[in-house]
Amino acid sequence: MLRIGIDVGGTFTDLVAINTASGEQTVLKCASTPRAPEQGVLDAIDRLFAGFADLPEIEYLAHSTTIATNALLGQMHLELPRVVFVTTEGFRDVIEIGRQNRSEVYNLFVTRPAPLAARENRIGVRERMDYHGNVLTPLETPEIERVVAAVRERNPDAIAVGLLHSYSNDAHERALGDALGAALPDIPITLSSAIDPEYREYERFSTAVVNAALLPIVQRYIDKLASSLQRRGVQAPLFVMQSNGGMAAAAHIAQRPAAIIESGPASGVIGAADLARRANIARVLSFDMGGTTAKAGTIVDGAVQVATEFEAAGSTHSGRSVKGSGYPVRFPFVDLAEISAGGGTIAWIDEAGSLRVGPLSAGADPGPACYGISDKATVTDANVVLGRLNREALVGGTFPIDAQRSRDAIAALASHIGLSIEETAAGIVRIVDAQMARVLRIVTVERGLDPREFSMVAFGGNGPLHGCALAQELGITRIIVPRHPGVFSAHGLLAAGLRANFVQPVLRDAAGTTAEELQAIFERLEREGRRSLREQGASDEQIAFTREYDARYRGQSFELDVAHDGDPGAIAARFHEKHEQRYGYAAREEAVELVNARLTAVARVAAAPPAGVQTPQRESGAGTRTVWIDGAWRDTPVYQRAALRHGSQIAGPALIEQYDTCTYVPAEWTARSEHDMLIVERSNA
Repeated sequence: MLRIGIDVGGTFTDLVAINTASGEQTVLKCASTPRAPEQGVLDAIDRLFAGFADLPEIEYLAHSTTIATNALLGQMHLELPRVVFVTTEGFRDVIEIGRQNRSEVYNLFVTRPAPLAARENRIGVRERMDYHGNVLTPLETPEIERVVAAVRERNPDAIAVGLLHSYSNDAHERALGDALGAALPDIPITLSSAIDPEYREYERFSTAVVNAALLPIVQRYIDKLASSLQRRGVQAPLFVMQSNGGMAAAAHIAQRPAAIIESGPASGVIGAADLARRANIARVLSFDMGGTTAKAGTIVDGAVQVATEFEAAGSTHSGRSVKGSGYPVRFPFVDLAEISAGGGTIAWIDEAGSLRVGPLSAGADPGPACYGISDKATVTDANVVLGRLNREALVGGTFPIDAQRSRDAIAALASHIGLSIEETAAGIVRIVDAQMARVLRIVTVERGLDPREFSMVAFGGNGPLHGCALAQELGITRIIVPRHPGVFSAHGLLAAGLRANFVQPVLRDAAGTTAEELQAIFERLEREGRRSLREQGASDEQIAFTREYDARYRGQSFELDVAHDGDPGAIAARFHEKHEQRYGYAAREEAVELVNARLTAVARVAAAPPAGVQTPQRESGAGTRTVWIDGAWRDTPVYQRAALRHGSQIAGPALIEQYDTCTYVPAEWTARSEHDMLIVERSNA
């Protein structure tokens, strides 16, 4: 009986399989296949099965994917579907006009991303609701027939329907959806009131259109993957990681693909939260450095920090999302800062003759120079030259590398800036470390959190290699390296439970709202949440709910999330406290407005037992390798993590190698082996 998690990254597809009886763990890394992302998943399954004499029984299969993001970014080598957008007459240009924010403030010729529904494919319909849900202009049968005919003429691949104020009364949207579904039964339809029942029409319309554009692509991907798995004898239901850090059945995701746009990055943070619970650590900073990107998130008092809106396919600057550069999507997502800084990030010389790193990446193909194809220097090549990475092979000796090719690539850069090869390699590492330190500050300092109060969980194929340098920069004194950090995001898939989010607008002052009214709202949302999770296989005993509000001072443009309290006055007091924590002040004399009621429904799937750890009877001695440290070559101990006994202490500088990563322990740091984790701490902290 196996529980399997498979995470598709930009460079590698990672697999973790845990035997539910013994806790024995199998980990695999396969090259990702960007042009056919499902193939990397199937390759990993095939390699796993090759290690068994008989086909194992799969109890649970969890998967995270970047297919939705890649499709919106145009990285799937196919055209996006033709989306027809039906909206209230006079409002068909809302998704193109957007908000007044500009992604480049001083660029007079800045262009917004092309609308996912072309103007000729946007159809106005004569109807109107007011913001209370009262009908101002009824939707007549002849008008419905006209709209259906106009949609059919445009031969759509997907349809989105977004009417004004449908969050308050969705009767007209449902009528149009029923008519379109009857006339075009094979075309997927997204109703904005079903996918995002909140006010602010631009964001709601955008979310509906994005979901519609992704529907055909994600449905084909899930169908192809599920059928290929069944042909291999895998009968277990397929679950997919959502942006919110929870799992959902693949059939459910096939109808709500906008919920998985940030699927890939979320699973690592969930794994970090699970590790923090087991280590009894309240505040943890999740740091994931893979082959193409570095990501950071926070866990505060055991809770993963979640935001409610993001811009899909947008650009970032120094780890911050650039407003106005993407497509707004209102789905909860794990609050992450991300930067193009991974092992495959390319170093180059700019026009001023300065050394730069990123944002372009060599990815899985052609990969770093040491992979034997490219001649461009990357962060991985710098670590090979410095001796931090094995100069002969990676991935437990199964992935040969060409160290001389790394030296040659970096030598080409060194000749331009007048430094030695080693000094240039060290400069590449320092530059990428400085860039990654910024994203760690974004999710801590810029959120009103002190990073010195946090421990860091460093994972990804390169996280443990760079973790100590970043921790030292932020004043963090303890790093936790999971047992298999290079496949930790795949492990996080097995720690996540089912999750679904529901929202209902409130739009009234807290002082004018009764506890009974709020209770009625949440009871309705809980019925909906219980039904959704039951459909995905959860039992009532497994389901739990969390109640929250979006609140603001009257007149503010944006909200803060506040935990539920039955007393509206207590909700207002809690909002004042959170506003002061985030912004440094609270206007306690101002009225507090409740904008939305939010419900999170979770169901803990049967957790796999902790992975069994084999403790060696006799600890092996360390080898050595010359490593460039502080401007000179030093003979440095190299330990094999699998050979470390529980409680082993290692003083830096040292390297601890394993199948999926290498942990660099600098001077003034010590490492201690603890069952399924490695604790690295500042010696003089």
